[in-house]
Amino acid sequence: MCLGIPGKIVEMYGTEGLPMGVVDFGGVRREVCLAYVADEVKPGDYAIVHVGFAISLVDEEEALRTYEALKELDQLDEIEWMSEIGSGRPPGPAETPEG
Repeated sequence: MCLGIPGKIVEMYGTEGLPMGVVDFGGVRREVCLAYVADEVKPGDYAIVHVGFAISLVDEEEALRTYEALKELDQLDEIEWMSEIGSGRPPGPAETPEG
């Protein structure tokens, strides 16, 4: 299942081509395309990110509520697993979302 996850925009760049940024998902940072929200976003804002694209803005209170709900559902493990993808080593069977 794919989810839109809230994250805090900590950096923005890409004045030539697609607007990009770095988004913090509770300690895991990922590069994200900001094209859909570029006209209204600034560092410090929260956005809902789906498959590497910020698709809408959300206020901090709602983002924190979503983190808590995901924590209760044990869905934050998938975010931690995503951080291993960028480490250069393939995940082991116990580290995949299905395993």
